[in-house]
Amino acid sequence: MRKQQTLLWLVLLCLATTAFAASKGRVAREIGDDRFTAGGSIVVSKPVVGDLFAAGGNVEVDTNVGGDVFAVGGNVRIKGDVDSSVLAAAGQVLVNARVKRSVRVAGGQVEIGPKAELSGNLSVAGGQVRVEGPVFGYVKATGGNVTLDGPVGGDVWASGGRLTLGPNARIAGKLHYATSGEVAQDPAAIIKGGTERLPHSQTATGEPRETRRSSFHWVWIVGLMVLAAVLVAVAPAFTARVSDVLRRRPWFALLIGFIVLICVPVAAVILLVTVIGIPLGLLVLLAYPLLLLIGYELTAIWLSDWAMQRFAAERAQAAAWRAAAAAVAVLVIALVAKVPFLGGLLAFLALLVGLGGLVLQWRRPAVA
Repeated sequence: MRKQQTLLWLVLLCLATTAFAASKGRVAREIGDDRFTAGGSIVVSKPVVGDLFAAGGNVEVDTNVGGDVFAVGGNVRIKGDVDSSVLAAAGQVLVNARVKRSVRVAGGQVEIGPKAELSGNLSVAGGQVRVEGPVFGYVKATGGNVTLDGPVGGDVWASGGRLTLGPNARIAGKLHYATSGEVAQDPAAIIKGGTERLPHSQTATGEPRETRRSSFHWVWIVGLMVLAAVLVAVAPAFTARVSDVLRRRPWFALLIGFIVLICVPVAAVILLVTVIGIPLGLLVLLAYPLLLLIGYELTAIWLSDWAMQRFAAERAQAAAWRAAAAAVAVLVIALVAKVPFLGGLLAFLALLVGLGGLVLQWRRPAVA
């Protein structure tokens, strides 16, 4: 009974975190050993016993974290040791600390600094990627420019535009690469397991990816376009409120979206371990993918409303024009998402912004 009460309190606290953010503009809450924090500029200097969840324009972790680190923002810098794993996405990401497990990061510029020491594996995607600290596991790196200038205990898989091996590169395993050019290797760099060049635009079976995926991909995009138009048509007031919220507070909506992304599945899992909460937990898990989809669509609608107000204000209130513009916005986002390295990150941010707008609009009075 005591355990069930504790779990129910965790659910309430998780939901309270989102409510507090909506009312105060920032978050700094602890749930058991875990810490949730969000705001414009965040410096985590007090040691964290459990997991750390952080979102903000600037996120700096200067202390030790006993669990995992989940961080998203404009700039993310992790300088304190992490006893578990790191998952981060930002415009600029710096990991310059010891991490006992794996690191998975994405951003415009990603750096694994010279003071970093990764006991597990590294998975990284970015426009500019630089790895200097030792990685005891494997490395999977995708980027416009990838530079390895440190020891790697396992294999390396690298893809993208250009791969450079600096003088301190020591690859104990095999180098597998799929880049547009040859590897720029310093004479002092060492690859013990040899190298293998992989097809740059083919699957392992030799079949072009586009041939297998193109039909389904475009059917999915068309479906998303139709859904956006239908949302505008059947819920014009609701979508207008969300657009207004996102126009006023886009960055805050991004923070709230990140919190919702984390809290909803956590709350669902907690409910599933309680007898009375199983039906609700199952319902939340079933509704979660729909929630993510709606969030993505709401961002497209917001962007289309902004464009209409700016370039065709006389038609911005017409339902048919709003629906058509929303469909076009979905197509634009889908095309941007196909841009190598950064497209996926931008699509993910679009999802977070829409989730945040969905939550924040509930606090605004309905417009008659």
